[in-house]
Amino acid sequence: MNMQELKELIYQGEKVDIECKKAEKSVPKSAYESYSAFANTKGGYIILGVREDKSKTDPKKRFIIQGIEDAHKQKEDFWNTINGNKVNINLLIDDDVEIVEDGSIRLIVIHVPRADFNMRPVYVGENPYKGTYKRNHEGDYHATEHEIRGMIRDQNPEGNDNQIIEYYTMDDIDKETLRKYRQIFEIRNDGHVWNALDNKSFLEKLGGYRKDRKTGVEGLTLAGLLMFGTGQAIRERFDNVFMDYRNESQVTADIRWNDRITYDGTWENNLFNFFTKVTPKLTEDLKKPFKLEGGVQRIDDTPVHKAVREGFVNMIIHADYLMDAGVLKVIKRSDSFEFTNPGILKLPLEDIYRGGNSKSRNPHMQTMLRLVGFGDNAGSGFPTILTVWKSEGWIKPELIEDTNLDQVTLVMKMEKKSDDKSAEKSAESAEKSADSKNIEEMGLSERHQQILAIMEVGVEYSTEQVAEKIGLKGPRTRQLLNELVNKEMLACIGTTKRRRYIKPVD
Repeated sequence: MNMQELKELIYQGEKVDIECKKAEKSVPKSAYESYSAFANTKGGYIILGVREDKSKTDPKKRFIIQGIEDAHKQKEDFWNTINGNKVNINLLIDDDVEIVEDGSIRLIVIHVPRADFNMRPVYVGENPYKGTYKRNHEGDYHATEHEIRGMIRDQNPEGNDNQIIEYYTMDDIDKETLRKYRQIFEIRNDGHVWNALDNKSFLEKLGGYRKDRKTGVEGLTLAGLLMFGTGQAIRERFDNVFMDYRNESQVTADIRWNDRITYDGTWENNLFNFFTKVTPKLTEDLKKPFKLEGGVQRIDDTPVHKAVREGFVNMIIHADYLMDAGVLKVIKRSDSFEFTNPGILKLPLEDIYRGGNSKSRNPHMQTMLRLVGFGDNAGSGFPTILTVWKSEGWIKPELIEDTNLDQVTLVMKMEKKSDDKSAEKSAESAEKSADSKNIEEMGLSERHQQILAIMEVGVEYSTEQVAEKIGLKGPRTRQLLNELVNKEMLACIGTTKRRRYIKPVD
């Protein structure tokens, strides 16, 4: 990163992924709090050597680039501290810390990546409940106890829903809900050995009931109670969880929704009932082509129906039901669907969009739904949604992570891409118009354009190869490449260490 690129970042002002520090003579203690905050949120940059004048509103006057003394010593001090016991884990590699020079001005730029789910919380000192920070648009803040407990829960590679909910037994299962589930299971799995089991044994096979061999404690698991429990038992144990469906396809100034399903005392509000009551309402207006299977039975299902159900399943299996408050919210509009669940993303966005690696919080719920025909295999659900939406020519579904509210929303809009009208123009003018439109609307910087210019269509490039060609360090190049992936200008394949980027054929 050169000084001009750095100024572009600085003059955007401090925001969720940029923090400026004065740091004239030494690295301030607050830099390590920012390190914790970025690692626990979405990653970002700490820039040492910039003074802030809060009385000014113009970013070029508010943020004064004054540099630091003895940059090489401060860099060495930072590495010594970050590798010591100041923080519980060092996520950085050599390329993440660099000195940027312009004449006599020297700044230190520290790129902090988002920590993997099994490494969070990243904290200062020895006590995670005192030294864990998160980031919002106002700056760094102490994470709450509930937020920290959520990070610790997410470290479990087996998910959350296998834990035994003490004192909840088979008496807390709604027999009618389980009967409906078993009926569907038997139809889809004719002759399965589980069909002959009693209810308790059947739930044990599903992961809905468990006995701890070490302690002897047994009972319903989180998955078993939430999926099949009585409404009263669920409300007693999970009074923080709310399920809400709203049809807002014909709202007016006087009508907030056309239809709503939430707890009203008329149904056992467990997850399986919520799913089976809401799903038909979500898909009832979708087009159903006339098609017969075997010349006899009409097939009403389509890939779009499947993708909408997949969005619903994703909401259930990725939710954190142990947060202090959370809403499973499903909104249907005339041109879109929205699914909101409590809990932030466990994986980076680019990994989720690529697929093939699922880290659901509730893998047993995922299995329960998959065994009765809802939800794809691990890691393939979200790519399925993307593929279907792309085949329809609709804009790309968007995952919106709100780290302040600790929730994720999947927005699936049934809208055509905005560049369809360009076909009406001549080929030459359309190409120029599309290029300028992409640069303007897609927010392509000069560096983005430089990367696209040096990459040949269909050729795989590593981060290091692109970095060498454009003269940037690895972390900054990786960020630019991932931004282009999110803008659908590039595709990526492979795991983190072997990731390659490809410029797709138009």
